Amino acid sequence: MSNSKSSNSELAALPRHRHVVSAGEGGQRLDQVLSRRPEVVSREMARRLIDGGWVSVNQCACKPAARVQAADLIEFAVPAAEAAGVLPQDGPLDVLYEDGDLIVINKPAGLSVHPGPGHPDGTLVNRLLHHCHDLSGIGGVLRPGIVHRLDKDTSGVLVAAKHDLAHQGLAVQFKAHTVHRRYLAITVGVPPRRQGTIDLPLARARSHRLRRGVEPRGKRAVTHYTVLEPLGRFALLELRLETGRTHQIRAHLAARDWPVLGDPLYGGRRYRGLALTDALHTLLGGMQRQALHAAELGFVHPILGTAQMFAAPLPADMQTVLDALRAAC
Repeated sequence: MSNSKSSNSELAALPRHRHVVSAGEGGQRLDQVLSRRPEVVSREMARRLIDGGWVSVNQCACKPAARVQAADLIEFAVPAAEAAGVLPQDGPLDVLYEDGDLIVINKPAGLSVHPGPGHPDGTLVNRLLHHCHDLSGIGGVLRPGIVHRLDKDTSGVLVAAKHDLAHQGLAVQFKAHTVHRRYLAITVGVPPRRQGTIDLPLARARSHRLRRGVEPRGKRAVTHYTVLEPLGRFALLELRLETGRTHQIRAHLAARDWPVLGDPLYGGRRYRGLALTDALHTLLGGMQRQALHAAELGFVHPILGTAQMFAAPLPADMQTVLDALRAAC
């Protein structure tokens, strides 16, 4: 999608979408209201459309932060994505499923999903472009095909779209929180109850630009957990996401003082004075990433309309730590 300003001729050539602001949406930001439309898959995309001149309110141009009122008419067009600025690069892919609409892969830990500061290439997107030759352009030039993300050092199941219609269909499900997402984590600390829910709002931490913290001003975030196996002062947890905020599981578990093992950003390297054998301490200290794995992903196929469920086994590094903790109990 181009970031340049649209021309009248370009707008005339594209289908126009219309949205009448409801009473409940009155007073909200334009980009916030626009991002809920099924044609607009994210707040970031809404801002790009507005800044690019593809959006009008009552036939007038507005800024993303403009407040709309009930009965305002929002008109917008979605231009074709510009050619991706990401080069295809060969690399291994653990493909769990693939058809003409989407691809599901088991992402290894240590692989960034898309280019960004510090990793301009060598990412999952680079490998997907080499493998698929084409991906949906809705995600923008640096994120073709990417409907959702996993942190660089989180392993597990991830889906990417091959064309815009599939991307839109998947994005609607993620927005509606109807996608099944099951994670496994090894934590430092054991929840006092076998099952529970963490319902705490998250926002960018004021003291650290990369961290998310519990903030009253933040967006609602809900994580359901089950203790699958207590392991002394550690635990194997199953986690199910009701919402999908950045670093949600890691920030929520840290807020409850059960940080994910091996997570340097949220305190997972602290063993809080636990008495460990030298061998076990060496093993746990050698965990080079957060012990978090996206074990299952389920959704409705955006084109076929069929229920899909995919699973990825626990990776070797987490299995090794889990076996050692079991042996030490």
